[in-house]
Amino acid sequence: MRAVRILAAVAVVAGLVLVGLAAFAWRSEIPAEEISESARFDPALMEKGAQLAAVGNCIACHTVPGSKAFAGGLAVPTPFGTIYSTNITPDPETGIGRWSEAAFQRAMREGVDREGNHLYPAFPYDHFTRVTEGDNRALYAYLMTREPVSAVAPPNELQFPLNFRPLLAGWKFLYLDEGPLVANAQQSEEWNRGAYLAEGLGHCGACHTPRNDLGAEDKDRHFAGGEAEGWQAYAIDESSPAPIPWDRESLAFYLRNGWHELHGVSRGPMAEVTGNLGLLPDSDIDAIATYTSSVMGEPTPERRRQADELLEEVVGRSPGLVAAADSQSNPSSGDAAADPGAAIYAAACASCHEGSRPQPFGGLNFALSTAVNAPNPQNIVNVTLFGLPPADGEASSVMPAFAAVLGDEEIAQLLAYMRERFSDEPAWADLADQVRGTRTGEYEVSIRPADGIERAPINVGAED
Repeated sequence: MRAVRILAAVAVVAGLVLVGLAAFAWRSEIPAEEISESARFDPALMEKGAQLAAVGNCIACHTVPGSKAFAGGLAVPTPFGTIYSTNITPDPETGIGRWSEAAFQRAMREGVDREGNHLYPAFPYDHFTRVTEGDNRALYAYLMTREPVSAVAPPNELQFPLNFRPLLAGWKFLYLDEGPLVANAQQSEEWNRGAYLAEGLGHCGACHTPRNDLGAEDKDRHFAGGEAEGWQAYAIDESSPAPIPWDRESLAFYLRNGWHELHGVSRGPMAEVTGNLGLLPDSDIDAIATYTSSVMGEPTPERRRQADELLEEVVGRSPGLVAAADSQSNPSSGDAAADPGAAIYAAACASCHEGSRPQPFGGLNFALSTAVNAPNPQNIVNVTLFGLPPADGEASSVMPAFAAVLGDEEIAQLLAYMRERFSDEPAWADLADQVRGTRTGEYEVSIRPADGIERAPINVGAED
């Protein structure tokens, strides 16, 4: 009898715990609203929403390239499985057409959908919670005037118990700090605007900050580098691996144009970011550059000295224009014979990367390449295998893919040679295995043109 009483007590306690957890995780449903097709929003509010959607790069995650904008269904790989983005068009059945503004505000601030389901933080509401109510209203007005598309995303591919959404309430308890961003009174208005855009809708830290085992950003290593869709998001703090330190002016130019003569072109997920930022006024881009450059800080005297020497070497007497490396820097026939990587470089790379065509259409001098100097070679592996595809209907940077003509060992030899020749950093380990894993899909990589596949529609009026 005593054992029965003990088991009964344990069952009661367990039941109470489950009831408590359910109560803690429960969120109410917000009633559906029938949004009239003739509903009108202030055009100025919609235009503001278009710019905010560009800051948030909303179209990149909520659009399958080649499909209808914002209709969802894009596979987002995570360490825990694949999550598919949702339809955020105003379709009443499969999108957010019956979401009130209150429901939209809650999703952005708390990561809870209209029905009361907790959202996975692949939707970066830990950043979006910083967005003001007024900016959310503008974003809502913009999205609710997009073309309604009937589209249902595939079910997420997550293992139990990660597919049990109430567990996300515990994740939020640990890691979600709700509330708007508080302005820093010690900083300028421009700096605070940049912080608001970068830390809020821009969610820069979602890619550029490392994450812990539960997928939350490591706040102690803010902007210290992360990973996104098979690409390395480089550190954009004082540990940036860029051979030439970034400053406010170079960052602003890069964010506005998608390239910079001393840093190269944007690629991977960053290509969509710079593609969409073209919708922003210069003042907002300058503000983001001001904030980010302050996080990076001033380079040390030693790093500045090294950068000056490198600039003298590659720029020479033509300041502001990256010149080709002189012919003496080309690998000699003896080097090519002794080092297969040097021979491949001479045949496949030197004509562009040591040619006279300037950025963004010419190849970057690899001595300036962050990818060659980075601690992880994943980005240079991606570009070598898959190239840079051209943008649709406009001039852009392009690079051929070498996956079909170079084997894993050959690419590893090429990249090892480039690392030794153009960088003072130690050799990369296990290059051939990393190339092989990237080619076979073990490392899922999303390839984008240099200026972005998908951009927010410029026309902010209601679409036909």
